[in-house]
Amino acid sequence: MRTLPEGLQAHLDRGATTLCWCWKLAGAQGLSLGFTDHDESLEFDGLVFEASSGFSSSEIQSSLGLNVDNLEASGALSSNRLKEEDLRAGRFDDALVEIWLVNWMNTSERLLLRKGNLGEITRGASSFTAEVRGLSHHLNQPQGRIYQYGCDAALGDARCRVDLSSPLYRAEAQVVIAESSQRFAASGLGEFAQGWFARGRLEWTSGANVARAMEVRSHLSEGTRTIIELWQQMAAKVEEGDRFVITAGCDKQFSTCRKKFSNALNFRGFPHMPGNDFVLSYATHD
Repeated sequence: MRTLPEGLQAHLDRGATTLCWCWKLAGAQGLSLGFTDHDESLEFDGLVFEASSGFSSSEIQSSLGLNVDNLEASGALSSNRLKEEDLRAGRFDDALVEIWLVNWMNTSERLLLRKGNLGEITRGASSFTAEVRGLSHHLNQPQGRIYQYGCDAALGDARCRVDLSSPLYRAEAQVVIAESSQRFAASGLGEFAQGWFARGRLEWTSGANVARAMEVRSHLSEGTRTIIELWQQMAAKVEEGDRFVITAGCDKQFSTCRKKFSNALNFRGFPHMPGNDFVLSYATHD
């Protein structure tokens, strides 16, 4: 049973109320935004909750036990602080969400109804819908190591130990033809074999996407051109002359670790584990 603050309880007991909803988003790099469905902006806890932002939410449902509580928040991209490129760049991925019931006549009379994290975000031409997951969703995430064929280390981390600053695995390049913000031709990569940077990481060092990064989907050679395709479109337009740093990719297989990176001793998978055929086999005799 939830206990209401004394001031808010007294306000509700009057019958006629002046209540509104407020949402707080705490994203990456210390970025915090506030929004409200009231017709005027409100302020509390040192944060301004912007009015007329187009935010709305679905019914809030709570469940017993460890089931994940979900709701949806939707809104128009009408705020100067909440931009489509920020959503596309992942600045609000898994952002902390707080949902408050507030007396707009006296913001000290408020109640935190729900705290959770942003889940899947669906974007439209001028609006978005975001899933808000309860904090218990973290209990559904894998913990510890998984017994599997593939390596579970991130390429270049302390467990992997591959030096990604080596010229063998890192290159600086430049866009020469931009087919889209996801696929483009680049110069400076001609000495690398096709597929060398597939599953790698690309970080922009100039242009509208400077300091942003994206995973590489494919690295192809088409005649004299080197084609790079990313897994998703960049938040801003990619243009001719934009420069980037790209690092080699790894498919997490033991053969790749041994041949491409000469790093078999640090492989963090189990390449010799028995498969389903072995598990289902039985002893035979002649």
